[in-house]
Amino acid sequence: MFRFSIAALQLIELFTSSLVHLLFGLYIFSSAVAGDLSLALNDLFFKSNVEPSIRDEQFIGSPAADNDLPPIVLVHGIFGFGKGRLGGLSYFAGAEKKDEKVLVPDLGSLTSIYDRARELFYYLKGGQVDYGEEHSKAYGHSQFGRTYEQGHYPIWDEDHPIHFVGHSAGAQVIRALQQMLADKAFRGHENTSESWVLSVTSLSGAFNGTTRAYLDGMQQDDGKSMKSVCLLQLLRIGVILYDWFDIPFLKYYYCFGFDHFNMSWKKSGIWGLIDCLVGNSGPFTSGDWILPDLTIQGAMRLNSRLNTFPSTYYFSYATKRTKKFMGFTVPSNVQGVHPLLFIRVLQMSQWKHPPDVPPPFKGYRDEDWWDNDGALNTISMTHPRIPVEHPSRFVVEDSECQPLQTGIWYYKIVEGDHILFIVNRERAGVQFDVIYDSIFERCRKHAFRKVPTMPDHANSGN
Repeated sequence: MFRFSIAALQLIELFTSSLVHLLFGLYIFSSAVAGDLSLALNDLFFKSNVEPSIRDEQFIGSPAADNDLPPIVLVHGIFGFGKGRLGGLSYFAGAEKKDEKVLVPDLGSLTSIYDRARELFYYLKGGQVDYGEEHSKAYGHSQFGRTYEQGHYPIWDEDHPIHFVGHSAGAQVIRALQQMLADKAFRGHENTSESWVLSVTSLSGAFNGTTRAYLDGMQQDDGKSMKSVCLLQLLRIGVILYDWFDIPFLKYYYCFGFDHFNMSWKKSGIWGLIDCLVGNSGPFTSGDWILPDLTIQGAMRLNSRLNTFPSTYYFSYATKRTKKFMGFTVPSNVQGVHPLLFIRVLQMSQWKHPPDVPPPFKGYRDEDWWDNDGALNTISMTHPRIPVEHPSRFVVEDSECQPLQTGIWYYKIVEGDHILFIVNRERAGVQFDVIYDSIFERCRKHAFRKVPTMPDHANSGN
């Protein structure tokens, strides 16, 4: 009877989580379509004299843009999207409008950290995305992907470095890209180096994995495979069907990023669909997707190959929606937690690693991982910690870390859930501008290799 009750509660939790995620996804999708329809009707009946903004496509992507202000690239996280996807919606809630040289690339929303880092490189430099022959064969997908006829910052090199800002898994994508630049891992680009990255700013960055990955369905023993019945299995089936039907209208608005796995009915046929569904092929079988990278074991595998470089500035904001109450960790503000995340905030704050499974690393303690923002554990977001802790410094006020030093992760802990600073600007209120203004100011005034010439005081001598 007890086991039956536990199973029933688990099924109820699975149904509730699935419903909440589905409704939120439909809300975002319908908002994008409605926004586009509104703009189309407005253009039809009220002709606008304002030209559409293409500043970031042409101004930054042109060699003529060679000036003292390097671009700032905003890299989205899991389930994220870049400019041009989901209509006029902004993943970063319009933060890109705070500076005239900002890029928001559209990368795979569920693809692996490795694949997304490769896509980001070609988005900036131009050319056809090359995932690498060895990697592509090992994970069963095409070696080549999307072609960028014109890179969005083709002059990118050591003399023209870039500021990167990553949300959630986007922070690890940036680190993976910097390591690839240091390793000269891009064929035909033998002059790359880690110095191409001027600064890295992480907003709720997934540096050390998350216990939520196990709550959603990843196996605790290896961090690679999924449980038979879980939220991620439902996601797997939905994504496979979405990509197999390959409906242009839907793919135009949102793409999971698995085109290089050739799961479309046009290429795989009915037997290809069956193979993917039963687990004989596809990204979920090979493990070349985002969730294995978000387990603690997956983060350790990534971090063992990713360095913190002495020539780059690093800063991170770790978010938290929990507090201590009578010896327990509980949600700090019930009304302040998004409905999409509330159940997970509560579950993660009570997480206990299974006693019959070896801990993911030596020195692991459950209580260290209880503070969280509904998606990631706060301890995971401060700086890379496992398997080796990278140089870091906790700060309360930005002035404490000025002048900035390179090669050190400066980090702050901010009250907020995992999506407080994206998608919906109104939710964060004044905090939104405080966070992003500090990020952009740091990029423009405090993180540089040569003194920048700011437009407002180009002749002041500063």
